[in-house]
Amino acid sequence: MFRLLDKYILKKQLVTFFFVVFILLTIITVIDITEKMEKYVSNNLSLAEVVGYYINFIPFIANLITPLTAFIATVYITSRLAGHTEIIAMLSSGMSFRRMLVPFMIGGLIIASLNIWFTGWVIPTSNRAKLDFEIKYLEKMFIFSERDVHIQTAPDEYTYLRSFNNTTNIGQAFSLEIIKKNELKEKLQARLIQWDDETKKWKLKDWKYWKMEGEKEIVETGVELDTILAITPEDFSNDYRRYDGMTTPQLNEYIELLKVRGASNVEVYEVEKYVRYTSPFTVLILTFMGVIVSSRKSRGGTGFRIALGFMLSFVFILCFILAKSIAEVGDMEPAFAVWIPNIIFGFISLLMYKNVPK
Repeated sequence: MFRLLDKYILKKQLVTFFFVVFILLTIITVIDITEKMEKYVSNNLSLAEVVGYYINFIPFIANLITPLTAFIATVYITSRLAGHTEIIAMLSSGMSFRRMLVPFMIGGLIIASLNIWFTGWVIPTSNRAKLDFEIKYLEKMFIFSERDVHIQTAPDEYTYLRSFNNTTNIGQAFSLEIIKKNELKEKLQARLIQWDDETKKWKLKDWKYWKMEGEKEIVETGVELDTILAITPEDFSNDYRRYDGMTTPQLNEYIELLKVRGASNVEVYEVEKYVRYTSPFTVLILTFMGVIVSSRKSRGGTGFRIALGFMLSFVFILCFILAKSIAEVGDMEPAFAVWIPNIIFGFISLLMYKNVPK
């Protein structure tokens, strides 16, 4: 049965969590506005446009800092309880330390559940408008500059472009080959291809089609041809933090598409995918550690415990950034790399738990 004391701790934990989120968001938003003000002015943006951007920016940041704010809130609440000798009173009354952890972990579970929902489905929807704004006004104009582009668009289908201009949506020296069992079965070539926004099709100029049917060879040529291809101009657009605008199911589908195409940047998207899966566990681990770190009354008082909490948060961020960077360049399996901070801090928490008076 959920006791009055459990409700008291849970309420204080959640209220403090949202208060810490509000304080940090205020600080981060003010800093961000200060850094970007010059770009807002140079682009002649209205107040409504800037406010619209921050309506989408704030939920993104709030969700991003959720694990650390949950940790800080837990440290603060537990330190306050320890400072007022409330934890000593609980343990003296016969309550075990494990039982005292229950309301804190329930609070962590609620926060983790919100994190899953927001990260996977809510935030990506609002992020699309945020990313569009950043690409249009805050980032440099994107020019697709790669040469000799090879894309595997299906298991047996390979597309080649010598170059592509993403401002005019025109590609030069196009070819599409279908190869089965190491044999070329079909080939479509064109001097250039151009995207038609109205029909959502490609226009092929000076094209030639070749196909093998048994021992018979079919060759067709033409001046212009409208056709649908497996590629779109989106494949050559700015991929700046594209994963932020994808829901978890969309992200999984896009990763599979990149793998089929043999893309070189698939690790970046895999890291984002696994970070979304590990983030809720991070909340629970840091909540658990927060209670252990702050449950003893110390001479340094609440301030010392909070400072210790910030220090541990900083160490966690360093571990996370290092592991993420290594995984994104392909030097470590993404699924393992993003778990490294959780494994380290989970192990440390268990060691600390063994030394806590119960």
